[in-house]
Amino acid sequence: MESAGSMALVLLLCLIFLGGASAISAGSSDGSQRWGYTKPRRVTLLHACRSVCADVNMFWWWYRSPQPLRVSTPARPWPTGLWLQGGPGGSSTGRGNFLEIGPLDGNLQPREFTWLKLADLIFVDAPVGVGFSYADHESALAKSDDQAVLDLMGVVKALVRELPSLESSPLYLVGESYGGKFAVKLAVSLVKDIKDGNISNLTLGGVVLGDAWISPADYAVSYAKLLNAVSRLNDNAVGDVDKMGIKVKEQIEAEQFAAAQKTWTDQLDVIDSKSDSVNMDNFLIDTGMSPVLATGSQLLSGRNSSKAYESALYITFEDIINKVIKPLLKIIPKSIVWHEATLEVYELLKNDFMKPAVKEVEELLALGVSVTVYQGQYRLNYIFLLKLDVIVPTIGVETWVRKLKQATLLPLHYCDSAIHCSQQIKAYVRSYKNLGHMVPVDQPYAAFRMIAETTRIPRC
Repeated sequence: MESAGSMALVLLLCLIFLGGASAISAGSSDGSQRWGYTKPRRVTLLHACRSVCADVNMFWWWYRSPQPLRVSTPARPWPTGLWLQGGPGGSSTGRGNFLEIGPLDGNLQPREFTWLKLADLIFVDAPVGVGFSYADHESALAKSDDQAVLDLMGVVKALVRELPSLESSPLYLVGESYGGKFAVKLAVSLVKDIKDGNISNLTLGGVVLGDAWISPADYAVSYAKLLNAVSRLNDNAVGDVDKMGIKVKEQIEAEQFAAAQKTWTDQLDVIDSKSDSVNMDNFLIDTGMSPVLATGSQLLSGRNSSKAYESALYITFEDIINKVIKPLLKIIPKSIVWHEATLEVYELLKNDFMKPAVKEVEELLALGVSVTVYQGQYRLNYIFLLKLDVIVPTIGVETWVRKLKQATLLPLHYCDSAIHCSQQIKAYVRSYKNLGHMVPVDQPYAAFRMIAETTRIPRC
């Protein structure tokens, strides 16, 4: 009884400490950046016959848009974008920040089309265990999508207290790949908490989904059709890949998610062996030709990286983060080594990996939340390579978008709003009542324009 009482006391103390725990943060001298850790969750462990508390430490990094670009009025408040990386296991503060949309690129040079020109930016390394986020004990790592989203909820609540600008700045959740799944789930929770008064001084501006992992079944049944159409799949393998995709869909419909994940991984292996190792991020190139592009598809599939993935380019970027960026941040524990991708996090979420999130998108639309879907081809500014998505194919995205059960949705149609870059069309806009589908193609400027239209910032 005494042992049980001691356990209860320690647990109570842990919970009390968690509620009052202050975040550690730092920032630039001019106030244009802040970064820090927040502790959204604590678990109690039994170690050597004693109860031990283990914290979840989530790292975030905020950038304020520079003046005179940052113009905010009551009618058009300056927005904030919270970027969630894919994987699960990719680092937002590293990959999303330096390799995609942040103010500096992977060589620490200014990025011409940084999204910071359109919104304040927040990068969060999530789930815990990714990037600079860490748990005091491995048992505290998230083991489900729901737990990962609860941790993110804790981060957002802490940021509302930490960043006064959020009170007047609509928050847009931007999720790439698996981060899109987190984004819609997080958005549903935020809307409910805001409505119930559990979160004050925060407005959800909308959700932006880029190549988002929303409907794995629709993607799996699209692979054979897409790769056959672009002559990247052996004719003898088209039927096998198609059958495996159908099996994945059937297993998901039967809620056999672990089995579906196994079948899907086998499907990718067949595609790899029968397509001369087509890169699932870009069907114009082969796996191994681009170590940075390889990161996304290999992490999403949970497969081991190729030798090319461990090339000098990849190692150099990790060195930049660990040897240049980490010391500048000053608050990162010495024991934490930054990795662009963390396979352990992917493995822990395997049971939820194939679960769809279409219902969450439908729920957001029903709640009146603006949802933007951008999909397909874009060029990564760091290595200037065209990206033509296979693993989250456009035809698969079209399928689940058309199946949305929103009675108020208008028929899908082309709008007279093609995005032009250097007199060439780089993207088309398709829209529902409050669901836009934009396809940035070939240049970062197209994605830049897409975000400008989503946040209604007239800067193009």
